[in-house]
Amino acid sequence: MKQVSIYVPKGHYSMVNIEGAHHMLNWVNGYYMQMGQSPLFNIQLVGIENIATQDNGPFSIIPQKHISDVKHTDVIIVPAVHGDLEENLRNNAELLPWLTKHYKQGAELVSFCLGAFYLAAAGLLDGKPCSTHWGYANEFRGMFPKAILMDGKIMTEANGIYTSGGAYSFTNLLIYLIEKYAGREVAIMASKGFMVDIDKSSQSPFIIFTGQKTHDDADILEAQNYIEDNFQDKITVEDLCNNSNVARRTFERRFKKATSNTVLEYIQRVKIEAAKKQLENGRKTVNEVMYDVGYSDTKAFRDVFKKITDMTPIDYRNRYAVEPV
Repeated sequence: MKQVSIYVPKGHYSMVNIEGAHHMLNWVNGYYMQMGQSPLFNIQLVGIENIATQDNGPFSIIPQKHISDVKHTDVIIVPAVHGDLEENLRNNAELLPWLTKHYKQGAELVSFCLGAFYLAAAGLLDGKPCSTHWGYANEFRGMFPKAILMDGKIMTEANGIYTSGGAYSFTNLLIYLIEKYAGREVAIMASKGFMVDIDKSSQSPFIIFTGQKTHDDADILEAQNYIEDNFQDKITVEDLCNNSNVARRTFERRFKKATSNTVLEYIQRVKIEAAKKQLENGRKTVNEVMYDVGYSDTKAFRDVFKKITDMTPIDYRNRYAVEPV
């Protein structure tokens, strides 16, 4: 039987993550028992305080055990947190060495959504691929530059550490873990029972690109605003450099540092975000949208769109258009 420890953070946390993980893993136990087998998971709720710690929201959870009392665990699940991330990390500082200790002892670590910030703060994601909510990707990169953030991925796996993307994508990671621990057949049954797509791997279609503008580089911010105001036109790096009176090499380095994108990537993302909004409106053809956002080559537009959203423009329009097409 695998010992599973679900961490209950101090502060405002995702009740859905905790209850959802508990529910789905207990479902596996019930399935095993129906088949005349012993339960697969022994699930316990653990925390740094033996009291209800939720400080916001209508519900709270009382941990069953203090983390210091956990002598052995095979799996540790860390849910998402809400509110100020740095304050949450300070309030749960006791968790970090505990995660490191049990990981070194062979435990596998699982984070949902913003729970990845805890693993990263413990240094456990240094040099490893990971995911988190796409809306916090820039903040994550700024705080943990040694981690290899793959913000388009719904889930990642590396050396016994698993992370999921934003919000309810944690259910996709749970299905993946159920397949690992209980086999494909049980995972398929769970995916059908909970109506979760099995083998789903990308959160790219859900990303809304807004640009990283929390930096202090006025020249780069001016360039970003220029790109967003003139994305229909052909914009070159030379144009942006001339506008800012900054040498190209210096400009490109500063742009990448400030936005986490190259200039070309930023221009492409702004164009594709505009295209997505028009496709969602459903009133124009794909070709009309392509021309509106400054592309004239159908293949180039399709390739860039698919690279960024993991979908073709037609598939995106069919899925998200307000009016049926």
